[in-house]
Amino acid sequence: MSRTLNRRGFLAGTAGLLAMHPFSVSAASNQAHLRLMETTDLHVHVFPYDYYADKPVDTVGLSRTASIIEGVRAESTNSLLLDNGDFLQGNPMGDYIAYERGMAEGDMHPVITAMNTLGFDASTLGNHEFNYGVSFLMKALAGAEFPVVSANVVKTMGASPTADETLIPPYTIFERQITDGNGDTHPIKIGLIGFVPPQIMNWDRKHLEGNVQARDIIATARAYVPQMQEEGADIIIALSHSGIGAADAEDGMENASVPLAAVDGIDAILTGHSHLVFPSSSYDDFAGLDTTTGTIMGKPAVMGGFWGSHMGLIDLLLERNGSGWRILSHTSEARPISQRNEDRSITPLAEDFQPVLDAVQQDHDETLAYVRRAVGKTDSALHSYFALVADDPSVQIVSNAQVWYIAQQMVGTEYEGMPILSAAAPFKAGGRGGPEYYTDVPVGDVAIKNVADLYLYPNTVRAVKITGQQVKDWLERSAGMFNQIDAGAEDALLLNPDFPSYNFDIMDGVTYQIDLTQPSRFDRDGAVINADANRIVDLQFNGAPLDMTQEFIVATNNYRASGGGSFPGADGSTVIFEGPDTNRDVIVRYIVEQGTISPAADANWSFAPMDGTTVIFETGPAGAAYASEVPGVTIEEAGSSDTGFAQFRISL
Repeated sequence: MSRTLNRRGFLAGTAGLLAMHPFSVSAASNQAHLRLMETTDLHVHVFPYDYYADKPVDTVGLSRTASIIEGVRAESTNSLLLDNGDFLQGNPMGDYIAYERGMAEGDMHPVITAMNTLGFDASTLGNHEFNYGVSFLMKALAGAEFPVVSANVVKTMGASPTADETLIPPYTIFERQITDGNGDTHPIKIGLIGFVPPQIMNWDRKHLEGNVQARDIIATARAYVPQMQEEGADIIIALSHSGIGAADAEDGMENASVPLAAVDGIDAILTGHSHLVFPSSSYDDFAGLDTTTGTIMGKPAVMGGFWGSHMGLIDLLLERNGSGWRILSHTSEARPISQRNEDRSITPLAEDFQPVLDAVQQDHDETLAYVRRAVGKTDSALHSYFALVADDPSVQIVSNAQVWYIAQQMVGTEYEGMPILSAAAPFKAGGRGGPEYYTDVPVGDVAIKNVADLYLYPNTVRAVKITGQQVKDWLERSAGMFNQIDAGAEDALLLNPDFPSYNFDIMDGVTYQIDLTQPSRFDRDGAVINADANRIVDLQFNGAPLDMTQEFIVATNNYRASGGGSFPGADGSTVIFEGPDTNRDVIVRYIVEQGTISPAADANWSFAPMDGTTVIFETGPAGAAYASEVPGVTIEEAGSSDTGFAQFRISL
């Protein structure tokens, strides 16, 4: 069916209020301006709301991006609104629909409802679309009033990609009417083809094994693009739910957008998956990219952030060449919905688009009720009042969840069976946050919003492979949290106030002591200042001294694994697994599956004994209720400070 490129009347009444794009202004009678609008990695963020923190925010939400959509449609003569995948999972609304409400035949998923409301023209699948299983996915897609394409996920694999039975259509070719600079309309065929990282077969093995298979992105593109050209596509747009990585193609690449852009016949590429922005300075040093012109391998490209943070825009000036069209010129940008100021405050740059909020209001209200009620129970209080001086339940639950998750991901890989350790740090531990800035979840019900207390940041899970020596060095770096203490000292100050708590990693799976008589090997920023210092003593694995040559998998997060904090063994080169899931989501899934969690600290680390020595540290006054329960150490109250913190004493 042929139709004009602007849908559902969004252009009406607005064009006169906004400046048209230069391509629309300058297009001649045989030329046309086509605007490609991209959302990517929405992760069910329809409302501008942080469900974990249970409060509104100005940095996310399709309802905010939607007000940009309405405006940018009005700036162009012809436009397409496209989504680049990862729309179905990623916040508690997605989990509520999947785990609580369910998707019966004929049900509408709220993010699909929102996309229908905005008149999306097409979408592709992201890796997170498979998190709840194929049946759930297909029921959700059934409500879409737009085509969803993905070329490299197949039910039956043929001799070549074009002989595959794909899960959903590999591509679509729109036959539309495009308006030229003279106001006349002409037919145009626009091809859209979608791709997803083949790593879905590892990330969601339990849902996909035996149901689908995944092909290499580049090989699939090279097979299908010529077929699309033979079917008359004037221009071909790749919806690449794949990040921007190396320029040279390798079989099975996760981040394959650069070599994908080089495939003959692809004219423009929408990217995503990495939760970043292109064009931007983040990609200045990448081969094959031009961040000034917004091109990848010379082709116009864009990546529109995540969670609705940006609207990705590619503007094409097309010229009619005989009976077909070619790209004469192009521009790219990612337009934000908010601005972060120098003082870290946020200024919103977009208002809510009310029709989107109205369409999903009931699902939002039900999600709020969901995050506010229990999804599990804990038989130990989850608090961080003593997380910097003893093994701690709020860190223990994070470690337990990380090990649980990584153990599943290693099944069927070359790393299956290797010992798995876990590195986790306390985030809410006083400091500049003040005497009430601590995790405190009592015994009993655990709600999803409590997970924000346990894990502040939207990090994603990573695993690294390191040696026993690197494990020790990692812990030496963490031990910079403490001041050097003289033997026999009385009430010495224990904690180094310049050392951030998020760099105090506890390593679960080994046992060790920290010798405070030794100086720290590293300074605050991770530079070696005392090369011969050895604070980590009696380091053991399975009850025996740690073999410094043995290899271990360490579960951690993307910040640490990629070099955050400058930890030995964690500089990006040791990563063996990059999970698609946030640490928060993993904790929620762990709690839901366990039902009742038992995160009591196991006292796997402690301070080495120092006869006749006492130290003082500060924590929140509410910690007094838990002081007698801290394992492996005797803690007594020692007054208070003039800043509102309580002081406690440990006899070493």
